Amino acid sequence: MFEKYLRQPQFTGYDDFTSNYELLVPDNFNFGYDIVDEWAAIAPDKKALLWTNDKGECREFTFAEMKYYSDQTAAYFQSLGIKKGDIVMAILKRRFEFWFTIIALHKIGAVIIPATHLLTKKDLVYRNNAADIKAIIAVGEETIINHINDALPESPTVELLISVGPEKPEGWHDFHQGIAQAAPFTKIDKVNCNDDPLIISFTSGTTGNPKMVMLDCVYPLAHIVTAKYWHNLHEESLHLTIADTGWLKAVWGKLYGQWIVGACVFVYDHEKFAPADMLAMIQKYRITSLCAPPTIFRFLIREDMTLYDLSSLEYCTIAGEALNPAVYEQFLKLTGIKLREGYGQSETTLTILTSPWTHPKPGSMGLPNPHYDIDLLTPEGRSAESGEQGQIVIRTDRRYPEGLFKGYYRNPQLTNEAWHDNIYYTGDVAWRDEDGFFWFVGRADDVIKSSGYRIGPFEVESALMTHPAVVECAITGVPDDIRGQVVKATIILSKEYRDKSGESLVKEIQEHVKAVTAPYKYPRIIEFVDELPKTISGKIRRTEIREKDRR
Repeated sequence: MFEKYLRQPQFTGYDDFTSNYELLVPDNFNFGYDIVDEWAAIAPDKKALLWTNDKGECREFTFAEMKYYSDQTAAYFQSLGIKKGDIVMAILKRRFEFWFTIIALHKIGAVIIPATHLLTKKDLVYRNNAADIKAIIAVGEETIINHINDALPESPTVELLISVGPEKPEGWHDFHQGIAQAAPFTKIDKVNCNDDPLIISFTSGTTGNPKMVMLDCVYPLAHIVTAKYWHNLHEESLHLTIADTGWLKAVWGKLYGQWIVGACVFVYDHEKFAPADMLAMIQKYRITSLCAPPTIFRFLIREDMTLYDLSSLEYCTIAGEALNPAVYEQFLKLTGIKLREGYGQSETTLTILTSPWTHPKPGSMGLPNPHYDIDLLTPEGRSAESGEQGQIVIRTDRRYPEGLFKGYYRNPQLTNEAWHDNIYYTGDVAWRDEDGFFWFVGRADDVIKSSGYRIGPFEVESALMTHPAVVECAITGVPDDIRGQVVKATIILSKEYRDKSGESLVKEIQEHVKAVTAPYKYPRIIEFVDELPKTISGKIRRTEIREKDRR
């Protein structure tokens, strides 16, 4: 199906891809009608979703069933008064009801806010009022329900609460009873224009309150590149992206591009990640494609992978943070599969990728997605030369690329700070080698300037992670009268080294970094801690470490 949305769907290599990629966007595109319902019409028995959980339950859904359940859900929502333009929060973890819900909301023109179950009362009050949320659909679990109920007195716009179970608290609607009793749904013709809002995503920023990223109705089409030319999916693929539905990574890897190319999405609904369980799922269900952040792969390679039959696995991709080359090499040794990195933000779709035609360079994000006009800009505002650091930007003077956000909802000032003069500034710093490959350095605010050198946190963290004592680490800059800043490492030690956290281990780690990377990058200050400050999505809050050091 993806072929109808591309001027040229097949490419002979990356150069052909770069020269001839062009997205064809129809008027009034609606993912629910134009993709889900279209598959249901032409291949009703085609598998769309294979869902299982850690209790041993398993359900398969064809596209015909996805059309039926999304239609019933849409009719139910309409009966409750949810309509075009209404904003609905979904806190559904990895429950299959998420797929019914998001497609249904698309079909009636409502706007979805995917949200994590980790939100507290304070988080919910902020989101409810910032976006004027009308309805919340959530998993009926005590902690989630209590946080939502506690937030209600300070959330005047919230009118409806819907539980998917197992509990249906007092004052809440029953999702499954509602869709079972709903009248048949009637398709709404031209329910949306292409630039109507589809999703609002609260970004987990490492500074300040989360921003509201607004994505429009053609955003799903820009994920054709994600699924077809990064995940390398086809109609027989069974694809697993490890992500909770509360984050945009879920629609990156568990919905839009995957269904446009006709792949089946695999979902493992679990409470606590266990690498052995994930390997068992790959073996049992014969998963063909896997996408996960580097942290997941670090856990997988620590397991005895020889105990599992992973022969079904054809392709693996990696995103969410920069990839340590040591992880790449070990996974390749164990599986024969080359991890292919990609880069993007909540404000974009995939912008830099290691495509099927590209031989990976371990640690590199890859090459630009031709869908975007990507450049690196120095602080002086000129394009960076090979080997020179610059901020990753997207130029929009020649055209607005589908998939790029429409702005920060209700915050034109913040939008203008990030996107002005026809340039969107990602805030991420990288450098480009002579072959055009991009290498991540860090957030612009995190780059350390020491004795005239610009040092990116990631390159030092990568060196540290090759030492057996280091489980997790964060690199920050500490003010210094002589050097301007010096490099500091905040480290979580492995169990075997926790009793050895003295000066001799500090020296050992410092010498290790000097041997692995340029000596001037070594951490002059090392602090051992039990945990690192993180955002709700797991990103390290280096700004909090710097603030603690200043205090």
